[in-house]
Amino acid sequence: MVQDKKSIFYFSQQEGIDLLISWISLSIAFALMISPALLQISSIIVALPVAFLAVGTGFVFHELAHREAAKHYGFHSEFRAWYPGLAIAIGLVLISGGRFFFAAPGATYYVATNPTKKQNGIISIAGPVVNIVVGTILVIIGALVQDNFLQFVFIQSGVINFFFALFNMIPIWPLDGSKVIAWRGDYWLIVTAIAAVFVFFPEIVFGLLGI
Repeated sequence: MVQDKKSIFYFSQQEGIDLLISWISLSIAFALMISPALLQISSIIVALPVAFLAVGTGFVFHELAHREAAKHYGFHSEFRAWYPGLAIAIGLVLISGGRFFFAAPGATYYVATNPTKKQNGIISIAGPVVNIVVGTILVIIGALVQDNFLQFVFIQSGVINFFFALFNMIPIWPLDGSKVIAWRGDYWLIVTAIAAVFVFFPEIVFGLLGI
């Protein structure tokens, strides 16, 4: 079956490989960092579900949001991994004993001739907004499930999505926040404030959900 290139489910061969390798690599690095005991198999096994769900929703959905927003304007857009950055992410966690995590896995690029500030801003804000929406959905699911482990997986993955949103809204190039604030400072403030509340005051959100 030939996939429609306008579909969110369409990936070029290289883009699909890059996304998959980035997802797996970042998930391993993240699992090593959040694992209570670094390199202890039983501890890593507990951390892996959170890492894969958090990175799968937080990173992959974030990049797809950028891509789909660019495609909305008719721009050709694809994700490309930065393999040295993925190696650095895993290496830094191992060298620091799990205390530091920094990831520069790659980026979603688009081809456009003189895109406007609005177009650039909307494409950039799409990723953090999706993180906030997905994070909220994951936390709600966590509040509904009865199993303690599944509740932990969903809620932690939701919180990590909020962190991804807040981090990417930092107004420093090349992060999304620098392009959003150049377009609409009020939109930047609203999205950043929402993400900050979820990250720094999660008890407010959890209290409303009865967690």
